Amino acid sequence: MSADRFVSPDDIRSLFAQAMSTMYRTEVPLYGTLVDLVAEINDAVLTADPALVEQLDRTDERARLDQERHGAIRVGTAEELATLGRLFAVMGMHPVGYYDLSVAGVPVHSTAFRPRTAKALAHNPFRVFTSLLRLELIEDAALRDEAARILAQRRIFTDTALALIAQAERDGGLDEADARRFVIESLETFRWHGDATVSLATYHALHDAHRLIADVVSFRGPHINHLTPRTLDIDAAQAAMLARGIDAKAVVEGPPPRRCPILLRQTSFKALQETVHFPAGDAADAGTHTARFGEIEQRGLALTPKGRALYDQLLAQARDSGGAGSTGQDYPTRLAAAFQAFPDDHDTLRREGLGYYRYALTDAGRGNPAAIGDLPAEALIDAGLASADPIVYEDFLPVSAAGIFQSNLGGEEQRAYAAHANRDAFEQALGMRVDDEFAIYERLQAESLAALRAA
Repeated sequence: MSADRFVSPDDIRSLFAQAMSTMYRTEVPLYGTLVDLVAEINDAVLTADPALVEQLDRTDERARLDQERHGAIRVGTAEELATLGRLFAVMGMHPVGYYDLSVAGVPVHSTAFRPRTAKALAHNPFRVFTSLLRLELIEDAALRDEAARILAQRRIFTDTALALIAQAERDGGLDEADARRFVIESLETFRWHGDATVSLATYHALHDAHRLIADVVSFRGPHINHLTPRTLDIDAAQAAMLARGIDAKAVVEGPPPRRCPILLRQTSFKALQETVHFPAGDAADAGTHTARFGEIEQRGLALTPKGRALYDQLLAQARDSGGAGSTGQDYPTRLAAAFQAFPDDHDTLRREGLGYYRYALTDAGRGNPAAIGDLPAEALIDAGLASADPIVYEDFLPVSAAGIFQSNLGGEEQRAYAAHANRDAFEQALGMRVDDEFAIYERLQAESLAALRAA
C-alpha cells in the first residue's frame, strides 16, 4: 500500500482524542460541565485581552485551545506499558519526561506520551500522563505476589487493537477504515468497567496498602481516570466550580497566579464514588470505588533548566516554610511570597534565560529584510523587527501530579516512601528511551530562530 493512502498520525490522534472526550462525557457527566465552564471562561478572557488573542494566533495555540486535553492512565505491568507505548506511537505520541511520584507518597513512576514537533502540537496537542505501578513498594510480600499474579492474568487490549498496532508497524501506517477501527478498539482499553476482578477482601487489602494500588490491580482494564481541558484563567475556573457547587480541591497545584503564567497550574473536583460489583460465588457484593475525577489546567511558559531550578527552589521554600511539605490554609500566601523572587515579565524572563520563546519577524521585519542582517534577536525585538512569544509548557510537574492524585484518593491517604527514582527500570519496562523535555523546547526555540534568519 502506498504511503499517501495512510491517515497521518496527527489525524488519528485527533480522532482518538475526540472519541475519548465523547466516551468520558458519558461516563463522568461532570466532565461535560467542566468543558462548558472552561469554554465560557476562555471566551471571556479572549474578549477582554486582544493582545493575548494576537499572541495565540501567532503561535497556533488559539486553534488548538478548544480541543486541547490531557488524560491520565495507570497500568500494572511492563508488558502493558510497552504495548501502550506502541499504541500511542500509531497516533504520533512519544514518551517525554520521567516522573518519580514515590517521593510524594504515590507508588508509581510515569511519563507523558505526547506530540513533539511544532506542527504536530499545533494540529492536536493531546497527551496522556501514563503511570506504571511500583509493585516493589508494596511492603507485604504476600500481597505483592498476589497483585503480580492478578495483573499477569489480565489482558487490557483487544485482539483487534493488537493486530492493528502490528499492522501499522509493519506497513508504516493505517488507511482510513483501519484508522477508525483502531480508534474504536483502542478506546476499549480506556473504558470504565464496574465489575472488579478480585474479591472484596482482596480489594480491601490492596486498598489498605494504597488506594492507587487497588485502582490499578482490581479491574480488568486501567480505565482513564481524568480528562483535562485547558483554561486561560484557572483562578476563574476554580471560583466558577465552587459557585456551581462542584467539590473542588482547596489548593490550585503549581505556581501562584502571575501576569506571565509559567509551567502548569491544575485544580480538580473530588473523585466520584462509583458502584463496583465484586465476585462472591454466584452472587455479587456491591461496593464503591473512588478514583476518577475532573481536572482543569492552565499552561504557561516552558522554563529552561535555569528557570526550572529556580521554580523548584521557590516551591520547596514555600512548602517547607509551613512545616515539612505543608500545604495548609496559608499555603497560597506563602507561595506568593516565595515567588516574588521569580521575574514576572517576559523581557526579563527571556533575557535572563529562564524560559523558552518562539521568535518570528514582525510585519516591519518582513517589510525591511535589509535591516535584519546579523543583529542579535534581542536587538531585532527592541527595534520592532521581531517578536518573541512564550513556548507553551506541554509537560507535567511531579509534585503537582502527586497532589492531584492524593487529593482524589482521599485526604487521609499519605505514605512516606523513600525516593525510588529508577528511570532505567522504567525505560526497560517501556522498551524505549524517554525523551528529554528540555531538549525538545530548546529545539523548538532554535528552529524558530533559524526560520527567522532564513526569512
